[in-house]
Amino acid sequence: MNLSSSVWVPLLLTLKVAVWATAINLILGVAVAYGLARWRWAVREVVDAILTLPMVLPPTVLGYYLLVLLGRRSPFGQWLAQFGIEIVFTWQGAVIASSVVAFPLVLKAARAAFEQVDPQLEDAARVLGVSAPGIFFRVTLPLAHRGIAAGVLLAFARALGEFGATLMLAGSLPGRTQTLSVAIYEAVQAGDDSTAAALVLIISLICIAALLLASRLMPGQRRLRLR
Repeated sequence: MNLSSSVWVPLLLTLKVAVWATAINLILGVAVAYGLARWRWAVREVVDAILTLPMVLPPTVLGYYLLVLLGRRSPFGQWLAQFGIEIVFTWQGAVIASSVVAFPLVLKAARAAFEQVDPQLEDAARVLGVSAPGIFFRVTLPLAHRGIAAGVLLAFARALGEFGATLMLAGSLPGRTQTLSVAIYEAVQAGDDSTAAALVLIISLICIAALLLASRLMPGQRRLRLR
């Protein structure tokens, strides 16, 4: 199959957006998940429910929220404009939209992984004089890494296929903000079946590979207990 620029350009842009979104979610998702798993907040479950909303809300609703928050007419958007930063109709906007939509997948998987680590193992390290950062990076994170990795792979696959919020915030500018899912929609609307079929095949294969890797990681999770 001779893939033209109509296929390669949105593919490379989508991979760029998905990688950035996944990296952001890895950092934020792991940090928030650890806090929810270890700190006993009075409103912990309320915070968890709010952060999980992108998993159940329609993408267009999320796109609307993002436009209200980051649009040129919003206070935050006007503040960013003073520094020459534009979010709407940029690939960075696509990254933000994909990050928000995929965030709950990392959050849920990472929180479950952290909660499966026996706190007694952390207490033992603390008694031995290991610092709090040392406990996290040398004890907790290594024991929870499989669940976190599975969530990251699922988030990557979700970011690849994000459509609604991305279209509302970043638009569909060929070569600039037109990701694979948006390009598929545009190709179908234009009657370009060959391009649509190629894009569908590519994104399907990538997502299948990510899901297979995630499924190999998830069953390996076992609750670790100090005997």
